Parts: sequence; structure tokens; C-alpha cells
Amino acid sequence: MTDHLEAPAARLDSSTLETLPADIARPAYARSQTMPGIVHLGLGAFHRAHQAVFVDDCLNDAETGWGIIGASLRSSDTRDALAPQDGLYTLSVVDGGGERLRVIGCLLRSLVAPEDPDALLQAMTDPGVRIITLTVTEKAYMRSAAGDLDLAHPDIVWDLANPRQPTTIHGFLAEAISRRRAAGTVPFTILSCDNLPANGATLKRLLVAFATARDEALGAFVDSDIAFPSSMVDRIVPATTDEDRARIAARLGVSDAWPVTTEPFLQWVVEDNFPAGRPQWERFGVEMVRDVAPFEEMKLRLLNGSHSSIAYLGLLMGKPTVSDAFSDPLIRRFVSRLWAEAIPSLPADAGLNPQAYTAELERRYDNPALKHRTAQIANDGSQKLPQRIIAVALARLAAGGSARHLMLAPAAWLAAAQARGRTLPASHFTDPLDPVLAEIFAKNANAGQTARAAFEAAGFAAGSPYREELVDLTASHLNALRRNGAEATLKELLA
Repeated sequence: MTDHLEAPAARLDSSTLETLPADIARPAYARSQTMPGIVHLGLGAFHRAHQAVFVDDCLNDAETGWGIIGASLRSSDTRDALAPQDGLYTLSVVDGGGERLRVIGCLLRSLVAPEDPDALLQAMTDPGVRIITLTVTEKAYMRSAAGDLDLAHPDIVWDLANPRQPTTIHGFLAEAISRRRAAGTVPFTILSCDNLPANGATLKRLLVAFATARDEALGAFVDSDIAFPSSMVDRIVPATTDEDRARIAARLGVSDAWPVTTEPFLQWVVEDNFPAGRPQWERFGVEMVRDVAPFEEMKLRLLNGSHSSIAYLGLLMGKPTVSDAFSDPLIRRFVSRLWAEAIPSLPADAGLNPQAYTAELERRYDNPALKHRTAQIANDGSQKLPQRIIAVALARLAAGGSARHLMLAPAAWLAAAQARGRTLPASHFTDPLDPVLAEIFAKNANAGQTARAAFEAAGFAAGSPYREELVDLTASHLNALRRNGAEATLKELLA
């Protein structure tokens, strides 16, 4: 907590809910009469500021069969914070006009998968549970560099040999499906809410591969009987700080161990394919559509691509938050050029409005109340850049266009990664390729050799006839960043 605000002695929970000030929104339903209908894997801040809010809206509208059981797949931190609060937590929505607080009550129970895998499996096999949602990291999908399931990964090897004690999303999903199938329970729908292209189809392909490796009949069942709708999610959710906790506690009059702070903007586009039923999310702003792909492409290429670029350039220029970085005229102009390169790669006949979308993004990035840390966005770049930047650059080159601005992003990623332990703190952000990157950087090679080695390690543009052109563009930018720094590199690029 901050020194100037002492935490209240009482804590947010069911007994203190009614003592909150009148301007704090709270559940309008009886939580004791709410039944679980969704199990969520990956109980982090984003889920609690996004999907959980829409579910809470439905519960407030008397759809009482859609409570959430959340599961953390690694750490017990979220459970330890929220269990003493009966799953209650505060949603803080901030912008230049101030802060609005709302207590969310849809999280009925929190589990920690490594502590008790069977407790999570029991929740997933409950006949009342009809949807499994996921917000996990890209690396949790256990993909190889080629994009297939990494059957040699130690965790996958373990799960195949020990199906009743799974550790991965694939192991939990396959075992729950197997148990429900044996019991004659209606199959649940699996809804990925992660920033992956065609996330539903991607998860289906990986899970079918896992289930088939375990049992061919189970793989066939997953392929034919389980629905995997795709979805596109969008809301900026910075990491919660002690200052957030102290400020929110002062407003509530009770302490909240883990509130979440976010922006007013909220978007969820979902493929409407739920054989076992779903909440009426569309009543609260969710776009239920036949095809998510165009919306997903626009978000990945315009929001996520610019986010990664802002993060790495911001780190190199000493900008701790997105709003700090975007307020720099050079970064702002660069992002505008990046969008100009990316927009022609979007489908022209899908009803998209990229100009309006980027105008909204500018307003969101300018929000000074939202302390979205560039270091947070910078994590896992080798997993994020292929769909956010590399795919767009390949599309541009295939169409005869330029990818010069786009390829500054992977160059800035490499420069920022190499700056850790030098001009940036050693653990400022992390990447699954950190051990390999450390070996690459230790060679003190020139920019071309570094870029080529990083492309090989990350699998960027593998098999593409344009790969060498992307390597050369990245190397040119990396050389400029190393010799002149980010500010001078941007000035030259934008001249």
C-alpha cells in the first residue's frame, strides 16, 4: 500500500457488500442462488475486466445459471487474493473524466489447478457447466515453431502419460471431455478468448491432435462433437498497482486485495456456435456473428500490432506507459504510418471501418488515467509478433506494397531485449526465447546476423519467399537503432 493511505481494517466480502457507499455499483442478484455454468481457465485480470463483466450483466438480468468457476493454471495469487473476499472484486473504469467503481460478483469459486487437478476436473464435468472459456498466454497452447502441437514438450508428454493428473489446457480439456463422454453428459462448448488468429479453429486443431495422441476415438469425438467458436476480445487492462488498491480502498471503505483497473472501451465479438446454450450476451453489447475473422484481423493488425510497436519503442525511449509513449510526436507519427501500411491488408468487403477504429485507438492510447505499462505489453514478443506484424508484412509484400514501417517492430523488439541488463532492468520483460536470445546477443554479431538468427529461432516467416526481404528490413532498422538510438531512427524513418 502507499504510505499516505492506510488500508481499511475491513475487507470486501459478502458481509461488507451492503456497507459500501451508494455510488458503488454492486450485484443486483442473489449470489447464493446463482449456479455455475462456465468454467474459466486462466483467471487473470483481463478475464475479470472483460468476459466476467458481460456474465455479471447477464446475472443482473436474472440469467442465474451462468456463474463462473475460475481456475489459475500456475499461480495461486488470484485465488489467495479473492477467496477471502468470497470471489468479489472491484472493477475500476478510468478516463479523463474520473473513475467509476463496480463490484463484480459472478466469480463463484477460484481454483488452482496444480494444487488439486481433480477439483478442476470435477468442476468441468459438472452437467450444469456448458461453456469452458480460456484466457491464457500464447505459450500455453504448446505450439511448435511450425504452429502444430508440440508433442515433445515435457508437459504434453506428462499429460499423455498421466491423463488423470493433467498440467496443460489440452490435458484438462481432453480428460474432462473423456469423463463427460463416459458419463453421457452433454458436451460443453470451448470458447477461446485469446489473441490468436482463428483462435477457435486453432485450439480445435491442437486439442484434436492431443486427444488423438491419447486415444484415436477420443480425438474423433473432439473433432466431431465439440464446438470451438472463435472470438475477438478488446479492452486494455493494466496490471494492478498498490496505488490502485489504496485509492479504491479509500473509495470503498473496505480493502480489496485485487481490484482491476481498465478503460471505458469494451468489445467482444463471438462466433454464435453454442450447441449447449449460452448467456444472452448480445443484450449487453457482445457482437454475436457468423464470422469473427475480419474483426479479429483488424484488431490484431491495428491495435495489437501498434501496441507491440509502441511498447518496444517506448522502452527504448524511456516511456513507462502507453500514454507516455503515444504522446511523443515521433511515436505518434510512426503509429499513423504503421496503420497506413497495415490497413490495405484488411478485407475490403467485410463491413469494417478501419479509419473509425484507428481514431478510437488514438483516444484510447491518449487516456492518461490508464497506466498501461510498456514493459507489460512487451512480454512474449516472439509469440506475439508473428500474427501482429509478420503476417501483415508478408501480406503487404505479396500485394506489392511496402512493409518498411511494420518491420521496425521486430527490430525494436530485438533492441529492447538486448537492452535488458544494460539500459533497461534485467528482468523488465520476458520472452519464451530468452535463453536463445541470450546466446544470439552474446555473439556480438552484426545486425544482419542477429536478425537472421532471431528469425530462425522464432520461426518468423518460415517458408515464405519474402523472408529474406523481411530479414533485411529488420536488420537495417536494428543497425540504425544500435548506432543512433530510437529517436534518431524514427526521425530518419519519418523524414
